[in-house]
Amino acid sequence: MTALAHTFSALGDPTRFAIVERLLQEGELSAGTLQQGLPISAPAVSRHLKVLRTAGVVRQRVDRQRRMYSVRPEAVQAISAWTASHRDYWQSSLDRLERLLEEESRRP
Repeated sequence: MTALAHTFSALGDPTRFAIVERLLQEGELSAGTLQQGLPISAPAVSRHLKVLRTAGVVRQRVDRQRRMYSVRPEAVQAISAWTASHRDYWQSSLDRLERLLEEESRRP
């Protein structure tokens, strides 16, 4: 599996996606802070964070007794590059579909 496939797989879980969204919005947070507001236990949050770390989506920094987490910019850049590379394909497909629908609507 490619690195990007691991990234998408890790983000495919709603809890992990929510964790990454929160980190993107609020910046670096501790595991305890991330657990607040989630309907899961602290050990479950730790397991989700491990999956995100293994996939290269987040990084962990030790600050005394706390584990601090942040999104790796490289992961966001890889997702952005993949999306941009596929944008042209999808846009041209949608343009063709629009033309076809217009032609169909003009037919008697």
